[in-house]
Amino acid sequence: MADDKKQLWGGRFTAPPDETFAEFNDSFRFDQRLFAADVAASVAHANGLQRAGIISSEEADSIVTGLKALLDEADKRADYFATAKAEDVHSFIEAKLIEKISDTGRKLHTGRSRNDQVATAFRLWCRDEVDAAVVLIRRVERSLVDLAARHEDAVIPAYTHLQRAQPVLFAHWCLAYFEMLERDLERFEQARKRLNVMPLGSGAVAGTGFPIDRDVVARELGFDKVTANSLDGVSDRDFTVDICSAASLLMVHLSRLAEDMILYASTEFGFITLSDAVSSGSSLMPQKKNPDALELLRGKAGRVFGNNFSLLTMLKGLPIAYNKDMQEDKEAVFDTIDTVGISLRAAAVILDNASLNEEAAMKAAATGYLNATDLADYLVEKGMPFRSAHEAVGKAVLFAIKKGCELNELALGDLRQFSDLIEEDVFDRLSIEASLKARSTVGGTSPERLREALAAAKAKLER
Repeated sequence: MADDKKQLWGGRFTAPPDETFAEFNDSFRFDQRLFAADVAASVAHANGLQRAGIISSEEADSIVTGLKALLDEADKRADYFATAKAEDVHSFIEAKLIEKISDTGRKLHTGRSRNDQVATAFRLWCRDEVDAAVVLIRRVERSLVDLAARHEDAVIPAYTHLQRAQPVLFAHWCLAYFEMLERDLERFEQARKRLNVMPLGSGAVAGTGFPIDRDVVARELGFDKVTANSLDGVSDRDFTVDICSAASLLMVHLSRLAEDMILYASTEFGFITLSDAVSSGSSLMPQKKNPDALELLRGKAGRVFGNNFSLLTMLKGLPIAYNKDMQEDKEAVFDTIDTVGISLRAAAVILDNASLNEEAAMKAAATGYLNATDLADYLVEKGMPFRSAHEAVGKAVLFAIKKGCELNELALGDLRQFSDLIEEDVFDRLSIEASLKARSTVGGTSPERLREALAAAKAKLER
């Protein structure tokens, strides 16, 4: 191990760590992204030490000025971390501070452990990233609403079991994913609320022996409150699972969106066209235009699920308080945040570069007996029990299949052989327009309800 690498815990040891152990143990290569969060927490801790009379005002000013200078240097130098040799970002900051302000920097760690220091910095970093994810989710929601508005009156077939079921407005399909993302927003906001609790002041396991006002420090850092138990304060990583769980469901929804669009963009469906900006070609087949962006969006869900499971597996057997296993939480969360971020940005761009082939979608919605339920409802309104109506319409569909036509293309006499309740007015009920209009309950796909839902979605985005 390099001689210029100073450990924070070397006093009790007479020999340096083995090179392989040091490489295995150190986390600076990935936890350096906590740099700004740790500096912010350290500034607040220094102020807390000063208010408690543990360090002087001059010493606190020197520490705070030195910490802010480190932030400035990191902003100005792209290679600031590249050549550094440190066990982790926390020891890196302390070493740099001591180098800058001499022995006064050694007083900063008074009253805290790396255990509560790490937990605090990680929570601060996660809080910022959750806020950023919420903004990106809103961006995808806006793209969905814009896509819906571009094709507000267009119709597509809805599917169950991947078989044509009933006609719906395309905008209704768009807003279905809007609703999923709304739930994702709630989950991220709930995760933020639970993580916004400050563990600083918990010490290593037992709390601090110095009279630092934790509540004042928490307010300075924007935390809602402080942890109530020092053992739990340093060992709680529920917030990491909260974030990765919320991210997992978000990726489920983005993956389902991608799957729908991949199918709809295929030649077999022909509903959606993706612009060249979000498509790729084949190295062999000149005619190909592949939905690679959507396939990646679908594929990246798996790594987020894996990160979530790795956190649960890491935590499930740990005894109370801090264990080095917890170092493994960082990379799982970092990768999840990175993956969610690029996936959300990509999803928005894909939606912005998608258009509906309204003619092809309408043609599909008009074939395949999607008005069969409307015929059954018509018979129910005429007084027939639904189960009887269901059976009668099933036989009518079979008859139409044999004749090679749709239900609305059958003659009145053909339809009446299945029920003498059927009259000339039946054809007014079998059009796509009538089918859509009939679905007017809250949450339905009628044009009236769609306009209300679209207005409500826009209002949510403007709040």
